Amino acid sequence: MSCRRALFLGRFQPFHNGHLEALKWILEREPEVVLAIGSAQYSHSFRNPFTVGERLEMIQAVLRAENLADRVMVSVVPDTDNEHSLWVRLVVSWSPCFDKVYTNDPLSQLLFREEGFQVEGIPFHEREVLEGTRIRKLMAEGGDWEKYVHPRVAEIIKRIRGDARIAELYRLSPA
Repeated sequence: MSCRRALFLGRFQPFHNGHLEALKWILEREPEVVLAIGSAQYSHSFRNPFTVGERLEMIQAVLRAENLADRVMVSVVPDTDNEHSLWVRLVVSWSPCFDKVYTNDPLSQLLFREEGFQVEGIPFHEREVLEGTRIRKLMAEGGDWEKYVHPRVAEIIKRIRGDARIAELYRLSPA
C-alpha cells in the first residue's frame, strides 16, 4: 500500500533558502513530505556545525512561519559511515512511511532505486549562492549570510551564536 508521501533528505547545515524553495517545489507535487535531517550525529565541525536539535529548531520555525507544518514531518537520521548497503534501511526505519525520494545526490539516487523507491531530482534554485558551504564560509568570514536564510533561521543562528561558532571552527580547521 502506498503512503503517498515523499522523502526530502539533507544535512541542512544550515537550512537555507535553497532548501526552502526545494521543499516548496516538492510540496507542489506531493501531498506530504518527510524532511529527514541526515548526518544527525555530527556537529561542531565546519562541514556540520549545528547540532541536530539546532537544525530541528530552525526547520520547525520555518515550517511554522511559512504555514507548511501541517504537510511536513521532520525526522532525524544518523549516517552509517560508508556502510551504504545499510543506509536506506536505516532511513526507512527512522522516518515516517514514504514511497518516493527527492534528491540530487547520485549515490543516494542509486541506493534508493536499488531498494525499489521512485527517485526524482530537484531543480536547483540559485545554486551558485544558495549552497551550504558558501553560506558557512560567509559566516566564518563575517560576510552577509543572513539574506540566504529565512529570517527565523537567522534569528536562531544569532541566538545560539552559530555564526561565531562557525568562525571559530573555520579558524581551527579551514575548509
